[in-house]
Amino acid sequence: MPKRNPKNRLERWEIGLVKAMLAEGQHNDQDILAYFTRPTRSINHARVSEIRDGAKHKTVPAASNEELQRFLTSWPQIDPATGLHLLGDELLVKAREAMLHAVQGYNNPRTFFKAETFIVTAVIAWTYLLHYYFKQKGIDYRYYRKVDGKLEVVKTKHGADKHWELSECLAEKKCPLDEPTTANLRFLLEIRHEIEHQMTRRIDETISAKLQACCLNFNRALKELVGERFGLEGDLSFALQFTSISREQRDRLLKESDLSANIIAMQTSFEDGLTDDLVRDPRYAYRVVYIEKAARPTR
Repeated sequence: MPKRNPKNRLERWEIGLVKAMLAEGQHNDQDILAYFTRPTRSINHARVSEIRDGAKHKTVPAASNEELQRFLTSWPQIDPATGLHLLGDELLVKAREAMLHAVQGYNNPRTFFKAETFIVTAVIAWTYLLHYYFKQKGIDYRYYRKVDGKLEVVKTKHGADKHWELSECLAEKKCPLDEPTTANLRFLLEIRHEIEHQMTRRIDETISAKLQACCLNFNRALKELVGERFGLEGDLSFALQFTSISREQRDRLLKESDLSANIIAMQTSFEDGLTDDLVRDPRYAYRVVYIEKAARPTR
């Protein structure tokens, strides 16, 4: 017998809504099922029967009437481009959107705050993607601490569960990312730690290969971890420029090197701990060389 897809299950907030719909008495099981089945997830009718009969989920409270009406009014909340649910798949929806924002901001020709903004937003994108993956795999990505000999979830200042940041996600033994991709992200995290406390100069040219690798790695991870159709090829592309770089401009760019000493030291220290093969891996730093060449079109 084929194993049940772990994605094809109702979440706690959805169970509360099902209970509210059953109590309201205006929907039969088939109607209710239609509200919770979507392109990325198929729910069996038995799940509604289990809730109706009290066979499962007895401890989950029913949603309030206000919550139910808000859900019905805003339904279906499906992203037409991907079929993702804006609430049920929120981590994945925002992961993709965050990376798109990171690239769009970097490619904006009128923006000077490029690499810094890209890194911060890309870190959020990767964090959400790994949280989504861990959630699908049933991996608890919350922080815990011992209190009176018992484990309890660590809370933020205002009472929310504290979830792992990206560095903790990368350290998890079940993290699905390969070594070069992980090294690329650890490098960007180190850069972020340096730039969040002071302004930097000329960082874009220095780490652009790492940023390009980060984009390609994210797109590959999306397709491998979630599915081919969730890739961003249709949205992410190379930035185009309207003018070419003259030989004099190129020579001047190569000579100028006023990069902050702390960034140079950070990059040197980080890469000293990597193997030569890893430093050359395109998943760590993706470099493209453009060569000017005059050619006669073929007839």
